[in-house]
Amino acid sequence: MDNEVKKIKNKDLGYNDFFESNRHKLKLEEFSVARVIAEYRGSYKVKNEEGEYLAKVPGKKMFDASSREDYPAVGDWVTINEVSSEQAVIHSILPRKTILKRISGDKNRAGQKNKLQIIATNIDEAFVVESVDRDYNLNRFERYFSIANDGGVKPSIILNKIDLISQEELDIKLTQLKNRFNDTSVILTSTLTNDGLNELKEYILSGKNYCFLGSSGVGKSSLINNLLEEDIIKTGDISLSTDRGKHTTTSREMYFLKNGGIVIDNPGMREVGMANIDTGINNLFDEITALATRCKYVDCTHSHEPGCEVLASLKSGKLDKDKYSNYINLKKEVEHYEMTDFEKKKKNRQFGKFLNKTKKEFKKHKHKDY
Repeated sequence: MDNEVKKIKNKDLGYNDFFESNRHKLKLEEFSVARVIAEYRGSYKVKNEEGEYLAKVPGKKMFDASSREDYPAVGDWVTINEVSSEQAVIHSILPRKTILKRISGDKNRAGQKNKLQIIATNIDEAFVVESVDRDYNLNRFERYFSIANDGGVKPSIILNKIDLISQEELDIKLTQLKNRFNDTSVILTSTLTNDGLNELKEYILSGKNYCFLGSSGVGKSSLINNLLEEDIIKTGDISLSTDRGKHTTTSREMYFLKNGGIVIDNPGMREVGMANIDTGINNLFDEITALATRCKYVDCTHSHEPGCEVLASLKSGKLDKDKYSNYINLKKEVEHYEMTDFEKKKKNRQFGKFLNKTKKEFKKHKHKDY
């Protein structure tokens, strides 16, 4: 009876046959399993049928880790041992079904090092939240969708704060979304007027895992509070000095809804850096990917080559100009991140030589003019 109760409770946390079979394959039956529900600096909060624990990764595991993906993330199922006084040690991470990751770092700040950041794991669906007033951007949606597609996660759209614009303006935005993302679910919401909130509650299914993504101030935490039917997550207003959302949510955390759905709140992201997600981009822009197979050259960049089917479709008006432009930009960004440090330095040196040569030529012509 006890085992049956534990199984049901673990199932409520998202545990299923996929994780159990992998636990057996890795011969980890002697360890308890728990789900990572929050991540802090140097520690994690994990939860299982017995309760919640503050957990840490032992020094040896940290030493053996070769990348960020070797560390736990919110959504992971882990094996734990040495459980006592509400504390535990994480022994290993069970294989992940899905993963959301991005490159973090301010590309506009000199010397800022880009780092791989795991947003969440074992997620079924990602809600990309944008507000209609200051945050609405079709290209940003595509950035999030690329990350989701690459990680095996279904993306959906929540267009929030619809009370701030007229019905006519809202209809225009909805048409734009349907034209650009015709196969994607779109939910229109407002926590002020309660529009769409019941639809969102009904959309979230028992036993499924959802992650809320978006910039600061778009209302992610307020939406989750509404789903929880209580103000658990602290929320903030838009900063009057910067006209941007304040970073109220400072850590990732998982919440369990009364209907059995599981949701993750995330800190706002001002930059959605592309990691090595070429597959995700190709899947998202499948129309362009299909055209590319008919290009004259195998290594066509779709920017200037003769016999390029992508450019031909663009010129004829069949291919959306903004969609094409965003595709090219995302491809270039991925290519940049995939370059080795040596290649980046070499490219920077070549660009530096080009600048110096251009300056010398400019000075020569300047002196001749006088």
